[in-house]
Amino acid sequence: MRVLVTGGAGFIGSHVVDRLLALGNEVVVLDDLSSGDEANIRAHIEGDGDEVDANFQFHRVDIRNGEEIVELFNGIDEVWHLAANPEVRIGAEDTRVHLEQNVIATYNVLEAMRRRGVERIVFTSTSTVYGDATVLPTPEEYPTIPISLYGASKLACEALIASYCHTFGMHSWIYRFANVIGRRASHGVIYDFINKIMRNPEELEILGDGNQTKSYIYIDDCIDAMFAGFNDADTDTKRVHIFNIGTSDMISVRRIAEIVCTEMHVSPRFKFTGGRRGWVGDVPVMLLDATKLRNLGWKQRYNSEEAVRRATKDLLAHYQSQ
Repeated sequence: MRVLVTGGAGFIGSHVVDRLLALGNEVVVLDDLSSGDEANIRAHIEGDGDEVDANFQFHRVDIRNGEEIVELFNGIDEVWHLAANPEVRIGAEDTRVHLEQNVIATYNVLEAMRRRGVERIVFTSTSTVYGDATVLPTPEEYPTIPISLYGASKLACEALIASYCHTFGMHSWIYRFANVIGRRASHGVIYDFINKIMRNPEELEILGDGNQTKSYIYIDDCIDAMFAGFNDADTDTKRVHIFNIGTSDMISVRRIAEIVCTEMHVSPRFKFTGGRRGWVGDVPVMLLDATKLRNLGWKQRYNSEEAVRRATKDLLAHYQSQ
């Protein structure tokens, strides 16, 4: 199968690329490298020794430019659309960022699919579409009332995808993620803590009151869960498949800080900025109900604390190798 991956040089996208290639697919990656890193896919670009991987192509392109990408969808069987601006906080400072990089970019991908007859799309959404959910764990059927522009943009993308599926005969798999962590991550609380401690090992600023408590899933578990979604028995008749992906437990920001400090062998003072939310649009408590995926055979290997510890070791090992 010939698969196109947007954002394929990014944190999660590059792991998707690895899995798709390992399964014998031909993979075409589109990425403008604004948040992705070519190093994440360099092994596929350069191939094994002097032999370039014939099943891999990389195009540095901005998918906000719709006409530039249409021809790249020729002969594509399936699209994994992961390209997006992942920074939730930035929406309160620049209200156009998530509109352009998430919503318009998704529209361009769907249009390219429509014009080139591509009928299958996998989309990475987010737990933030639920906003401040009062039901924990939160099931897929819970009302979607986002409180951040990022969450709103992802929900708008979900709606566009669903409407294209029903209007133009496409099929989609939409995954609403908890916090995904692990090797190659370039943003998020663990990444931020490590960099803050490297700058000043005497003090660690923690946004909010440190009591924000959420689900954190290790990257390998996340990738396994995404591929498990294809086991849905209703694949042939159902146009839109929506799944939560997350661990069955939560961990606080304060506890994450303690784990990072332990792994870095430092004991900084914790300086809390205060408030229930870490930033405008932050959801302080999040736990997703992933029963639908578990019923399809997926099982998490690591709970939230184990995932945080492994991810911390991953990122520290990366810094030490540079």
